[in-house]
Amino acid sequence: MAAAAGAYSASLPAVPEWLNKGDNAWQLTASTLVGIQSMPGLVVLYGSIVKKKWAVNSAFMALYAYASSLLVWVLVGFRMAFGDQLLPFWGKAGVALTQSYLVGRATLPATGHGAIPRTEPFYPEATLVLFQFEFAAITLVLLAGSVLGRMNIKAWMAFTPLWLLLSYTVGAFSLWGGGFLYRWGVIDYSGGYVIHLSSGIAGFTAAYWVGPRLKSDRERFSPNNILLMIAGGGLLWMGWAGFNGGAPYAANIAASVAVLNTNVCAATSLLMWTCLDVIFFRKPSVIGAVQGMMTGLVCITPGAGLVQTWAAVVMGIFAGSVPWFTMMILHKKSALLMKVDDTLAVFHTHAVAGLLGGILTGLLATPELFSLESTVPGLRGAFYGGGIKQIGKQLGGAAFVIAWNLVVTTAILLGIGLFIPLRMPDEQLMIGDDAAHGEEAYALWGDGEKFDATRHDLSRGGGGERDGPAGERLSGLGARGVTIQL
Repeated sequence: MAAAAGAYSASLPAVPEWLNKGDNAWQLTASTLVGIQSMPGLVVLYGSIVKKKWAVNSAFMALYAYASSLLVWVLVGFRMAFGDQLLPFWGKAGVALTQSYLVGRATLPATGHGAIPRTEPFYPEATLVLFQFEFAAITLVLLAGSVLGRMNIKAWMAFTPLWLLLSYTVGAFSLWGGGFLYRWGVIDYSGGYVIHLSSGIAGFTAAYWVGPRLKSDRERFSPNNILLMIAGGGLLWMGWAGFNGGAPYAANIAASVAVLNTNVCAATSLLMWTCLDVIFFRKPSVIGAVQGMMTGLVCITPGAGLVQTWAAVVMGIFAGSVPWFTMMILHKKSALLMKVDDTLAVFHTHAVAGLLGGILTGLLATPELFSLESTVPGLRGAFYGGGIKQIGKQLGGAAFVIAWNLVVTTAILLGIGLFIPLRMPDEQLMIGDDAAHGEEAYALWGDGEKFDATRHDLSRGGGGERDGPAGERLSGLGARGVTIQL
C-alpha cells in the first residue's frame, strides 16, 4: 500500500521530479515564521513600546509597510532582486504573477557564472517569491522604528514602495541575487547587510530628514505596555528560526546549525546586555533585555549557518556589549547621534549590530560549513585561511550598502517632501493617534475624561458592584456619586 501511494504521489503533476517535498514544506514554514515576526510580532512590539498616544499609528505603520510591500514585490520587486541581471547591482524588472513562472522550479539565474552553478532550490518559484517577500517586508517594518511618533502617515505610504524598489532590491541583488558583491565573495548568510545594516542606515537617514519628535516626547517616551512589548519581542525571537533557518533554501544540516546558533547568540547577547545594565545602572532593564535579544539576533544573521556554536557565543558577547556601548555611552557624546531622533535606536540595534556581525563572520566562518550552504568556492573566514582579504571584502560590501542607502533614502524623502510634508504639524503631534487616524488604542477612557457614576445608573445602589461601560467591574460607587479622574 505504501509503495502504491508513493508511486501515485510521484505521478501527480503537482509533484514533479525536481520537487523535494521536505524542502518545500520547510521553506513555506520558514516563510510563515518570518511573516509572524512582522505580523503580529513587530506590529505588537511597536504598538506597545511607544507612548499610549502613538500606539495605533506605530502599529499601523508596520501593518501598512507589510501589506504594501507584497503587491510591489510580485509586480516588479522580486525579479529586480532575484531575476536576470540588468546591471551589476540590479536585476531586470518583471512580474511574478503568472502560472508559467510560479509553478516552475525556483532559480536565481544571475548566480551562475563561470564554474559556479546557479542556485536552484528543489521547490517552485512561488515558494521562493513568498520567502523573499517576507524578508523585504520586515526590512521596511524595521526601518519604520526610526521615525515613529512624528512621520506623516501619507508620506510613509508614499515612501514604502519607492524605497523597496530603489534601495532594497539593489542590496538583495548585489549580495544574494548574483550581483557584483555576491561574485566578489562578500558573505551575508541571511541579511546582516541586506536587511539590518540597510534598515538601520536608511532609518537613521530618514529620521534626519523627517525631523525630531516633540521635545516632550523625546524626553519621556515610556512604553504603554511592557508585557505586550515582551510578547512582540518573543514572536520576533521565535520567528528568527525561519529567518536564518530558511536561508539555505533547504531542510539541511546548514539550517539546523543556523537555528541553534541563532538562539545561542540571542541568549548570550541578552544576558550580556542585562549584566552591563546591572553593572552601570544598578538595575536590570526589561527594555534593555529586549534590545540585547535583538542585537544578538541581528549579529548572528550574516553568519548563522557558517560559524561554529562556540563562535556564536563569542558573537553574542560582542552583540550584547558593542551596541550597548554605542547606544548608552557613545550616543551621548556624539552631536550627530544626539541631533538625529532615531525613535527606537534602530541605528544601534540593526546598523551597528549588522555591521558587527558581518565583520565577525568574516573572521569566524568555517570552510566546512560554507561548503554545506554555498556553491561559491574558496570562501572562509580570516581565522580559517581567508586572511585580511575577506575582512576587506566584508568592509567593502558594508560601505556599498551604507552609501547606497544614504543617497537613495535621502533622494526619495526629498522628492516626497516636495508634495507631502514629511512630518506631522506640531498641533497633531500633541494629540497623536486621534489626530492621525481618528482612533485610539485604549478607547475605554480618553486622557483627562472623568467618570460620573450618576451617568451610568449607579446612584441607586449602596456601594454594590455593577457592570460599568464595556463590561468593566466598578465597586463601591453607588449613591456616593463619586467622580473618578482617569
